[in-house]
Amino acid sequence: KLLKTSTMARSGIAKGKNSGHVTEQRELAVKPSRTKGKLGKRTALCREIAREVAGLSPYERRILDMIKTGGSSADKRVYKYAKRRLGSHKRAVAKREDIKAVNSKMRAKQAGA
Repeated sequence: KLLKTSTMARSGIAKGKNSGHVTEQRELAVKPSRTKGKLGKRTALCREIAREVAGLSPYERRILDMIKTGGSSADKRVYKYAKRRLGSHKRAVAKREDIKAVNSKMRAKQAGA
């Protein structure tokens, strides 16, 4: 994988926006740090198996219950509860979406079977 930086070509003139010696733009390889945090196939599979075997933790079950029984303000209540448990906005929103996906999977399974 190659990464091309997008800068304007140099003019060869000492002053101005594109000042400097005229050089050819090199294509740089993508750094490994750019892929940090990306979910790999193996990790995803391991997590899926762990979720299948262990099931939901007690606080996740409570979130699922809130989603099932909650009315119009369920999203907000779930978010607030998850934020208290997990400590950050990003983690709370991600957990809420994750549990919603689990709920929809369960409903689809019940409808199919």
